[in-house]
Amino acid sequence: MYIIIVGAGDIGTPLIEIATGSGYEVVVIENDTERADEVASEFDCLVLDADATVKDTLLDAGAERADAIISTTDQDATNVMICLLAQELDIPAIVSVVHNPEHMNLFRQIGVNTMENPQRLIAESLFRAVERPSIVDYMRVGDVAEVFEITVAEGAPIDGKTLVEADEEGLLGDDTLVVAIEREAAESPITPRGGTRIEAGDMLTVYSGTGATPEVTDIFGHYEDHESDEPNGFGL
Repeated sequence: MYIIIVGAGDIGTPLIEIATGSGYEVVVIENDTERADEVASEFDCLVLDADATVKDTLLDAGAERADAIISTTDQDATNVMICLLAQELDIPAIVSVVHNPEHMNLFRQIGVNTMENPQRLIAESLFRAVERPSIVDYMRVGDVAEVFEITVAEGAPIDGKTLVEADEEGLLGDDTLVVAIEREAAESPITPRGGTRIEAGDMLTVYSGTGATPEVTDIFGHYEDHESDEPNGFGL
C-alpha cells in the first residue's frame, strides 16, 4: 500500500512509525524543515518539505499512484483543502483529523473519513481509566453503544455459566453481546457459542448497546464501578 501522510506532529509521527513499521510505502509531507529532517533521519520513507495545500506537492508525492492520504495537520481549514485536492486527484481513500466538532459535517459532506478531535479522545480514555478501572480498553460506537474489554472476576454472576444460561437468567440482555474470549490456556481467542462456558480470568470483548455502565460491568464482577455514581464520579 502506498500512503501519503500530511503532517509530522503529535499525530502524524506515530502514524508514520506504524505505517512504515507495517511495511507500507510512505511519503510524508511536512512544511516544517526541522520536523521534516527528523522524520527523514528516523523513518524509512520519502519526506517532502513542502506545502500540501499546493496541488503540485501532492503530485510530487505520487498522488497518481497513492492508495490513501491521511491529513493530520492542526488546522481544519488546511485539512479540508488537502482533502479537496486529494479528491481532485482521485486518491481512493481520504482520511483526516478534525479538531473542531462543528466542522465534522463539512468533512462528511465532501466524503472524507474522519477522526474527531484526538486530544478529546485521549482525555476521554484517561477519564475512563479512572471512572471504570475494570475496563481494559473500549471503543465508542455511535452516541451510546460501546465495545470494551473486561476480565471476569472470581465469583462474578456470569462466572461458570454458559452464554445460554447467562441469557436465560437475564444477565445478558438483548443489548449485550460477548464477541470474543481470551483465555490463558487457549492458544488463540475463542469464538463464543451458546454453549461456551465463561470462566474467571477470561478476558472478554463485549458489545453493549447501552455502554459500559455499572449495571453491565456488574455482570462480570466489577461492583466497584458503582462508586462513580456518587457526586463528581470520584466519591467526593
